[in-house]
Amino acid sequence: MADPVQGPEGIVSTQPVEVVEHFFRHESGRLYGVLTRALGPGNLPLVEDVAQGALLQAMRTWAIGGIPANPSAWITRVAMNLARDAMRHRSMAFSKEDGIALHFEQTRSGEASHEDEFDDNTLRLLFVCCHPVLPKDAQAALALKVLCGFSTAEIAAAFLGTEAAMEKQLTRTKQKIRDEGVGFVIPEGGELAERLDGVLATLYLLFNEGYKASEGDRLVREDLCAEAIRLGLLLAAHPAGDTPRCHALLALMLLNAARFPARLDADGRLLRLEDQDRSRWDKELIGRGLTHLARAADGEEMSEYHLQAAIAASHCTAKDYASTDWARIVRYYDQLAAIRLSPVVLLNRAVAVANLRGAQAGLDAIGSIPDRKPLESRYIYHAVVGELYWRLKNKKAAADSISRAVDLSQVGPERSHLERRLREVS
Repeated sequence: MADPVQGPEGIVSTQPVEVVEHFFRHESGRLYGVLTRALGPGNLPLVEDVAQGALLQAMRTWAIGGIPANPSAWITRVAMNLARDAMRHRSMAFSKEDGIALHFEQTRSGEASHEDEFDDNTLRLLFVCCHPVLPKDAQAALALKVLCGFSTAEIAAAFLGTEAAMEKQLTRTKQKIRDEGVGFVIPEGGELAERLDGVLATLYLLFNEGYKASEGDRLVREDLCAEAIRLGLLLAAHPAGDTPRCHALLALMLLNAARFPARLDADGRLLRLEDQDRSRWDKELIGRGLTHLARAADGEEMSEYHLQAAIAASHCTAKDYASTDWARIVRYYDQLAAIRLSPVVLLNRAVAVANLRGAQAGLDAIGSIPDRKPLESRYIYHAVVGELYWRLKNKKAAADSISRAVDLSQVGPERSHLERRLREVS
């Protein structure tokens, strides 16, 4: 049996596929930075192909010969070899092996090109991916796929779509890049501002996937959340990112991350907001989040990040669940729906309405959602409906809805929680 591989959170795995996924998750930004530095930003599609090829080769090789002592360096070396071969095949000018090694060593030591606007590879490449010729959703989807290592299924979940539809969108995006000859170059100066929204949207989705994983055995992917916060802090410290909406997004992420210690009990079971021990919430993160929320108040701008951060702050500053200011939260959701009429926003609003005016009012609010179809394929919709029916003492309707939620849940702790609830209501 292969020796266990150590990662930032301890032992990762002894299985090649799991180790490849782990290192791709943790170091995809560095790997893409190395490749982009060698191939140039104009070859971003080739960078993606080379990175995927290196990962596939790792899975095949490690399954036979075992996992190397330094998987990260192994994958990087293979990727660089594949990149050199690809460029030679295309009969394009490419630096010699000494040049490749220099690129590799510079990236490993954290040195940045003097032409770069940002020192961080991942943040710099996020701006590269968010090209203004692409629709906003396409920018974020491309960045999540290329830089964050998300599967198509995870990206589809982030956008409340199907995997097949997202695969088509990614294909169309790459085709548009080819057809229009989009040049992936590192933007500078004023070009950064027009790409900021796409970068913020990507960080928001990256954090959300970590906050509530769409599949797997872990409810919280703290590594993804930490990376989103790290990039957000770097962005806010740069003149191009020192904007109210960037600080609002940072506030939202920090306030939500503050609740991590209390989301699971000692046995790894999911705890609802009303059941969490608020003394375990990270007060330092709450303080930092409120500081960034105050900085976000500069000027007249009111983005969806402002309102979501304000909702998170309302929860974090309430001494207990019963004293939560639900009336204020409903008003925030009303304002949020005016900016972005999303089924998820309206479902969350319905939960707040139920806490303010009763379960039937919550069900009525859900019934008034214009397009519930995207929600009906998600477990959370049926879980909320089931809880509201339970409050109304309609046991059969509650059991039916929660049973449907169990069938749709794909994350271990959530499924276990729903199965316990189903036994209780049945």
